[in-house]
Amino acid sequence: MTHEMHLYKEPFEMIKNGSKTIELRLYDDKRKLIHVNDTIVFTSTENPNEKITAKVTALHVFDSFATLYKNLPLLKCGYTPENIDNASPDDMNTFYSKSQQKKYGVLGIEILVIS
Repeated sequence: MTHEMHLYKEPFEMIKNGSKTIELRLYDDKRKLIHVNDTIVFTSTENPNEKITAKVTALHVFDSFATLYKNLPLLKCGYTPENIDNASPDDMNTFYSKSQQKKYGVLGIEILVIS
């Protein structure tokens, strides 16, 4: 199955160059349809004509971003050596409210770019 997701410029570029191999999302009804070996087409929010296709290699489900941050390598989740010391699960509150996180749980989607 193929899924579609949109990404802001920085995470899009990090997936494109291979430095970000885990995409973080809510584990909502849409994400519960994702399975290992599915594909995801990521579209840049800045340039909708720019797309990346990736294969799902693993799924990591957690009750919260706090738990996810303790268990996954954050350098694969979009942080860099320059900002890893300031990494906080609260960074995800910009995208998903605490009530959404509590309701659905969270997901780390491990991917491999294929085109």
